[in-house]
Amino acid sequence: MREQGPELEIVHLLRAVTLELGQHSARFANRNDMHPTDVRALIALMDAARAGEEMTAGRLGAALGLNSAGTTALVDRLERAGHVRRVRGARDRRQVVVQVEERAVELGWAFFGPLIGRAVELLRECDDKELAAIRRFLGGVRDAAAEAE
Repeated sequence: MREQGPELEIVHLLRAVTLELGQHSARFANRNDMHPTDVRALIALMDAARAGEEMTAGRLGAALGLNSAGTTALVDRLERAGHVRRVRGARDRRQVVVQVEERAVELGWAFFGPLIGRAVELLRECDDKELAAIRRFLGGVRDAAAEAE
């Protein structure tokens, strides 16, 4: 068995956090008659909106690792449920972009809001140097995971 130093302890803690967040997300999906991929799609759409980017169905499918048929089925399902809408792109009116409906945002905040609030409280206990270290670490892990294909 490998020796476990403080670095591996943190990696294992991150893995445990990832599992707990996945379970939390699965509970949300289950309570709202959604597939886990639906939740991932809504997160991707909200992240894009927060970054001021338009998300086409093709771009959404690529972000989720879905083929064209799977992406169409996903967006159709989310649209029928009232979670997203298809609209013409603001930058290119020929494009159709997918946007999250406010109802879906409110549903998410009702469920995830307390967890997000607690995370924000924990971060407010950190000084600027600690926040920079956390940001650097999580960004680095995200990048490493994206490159691990």
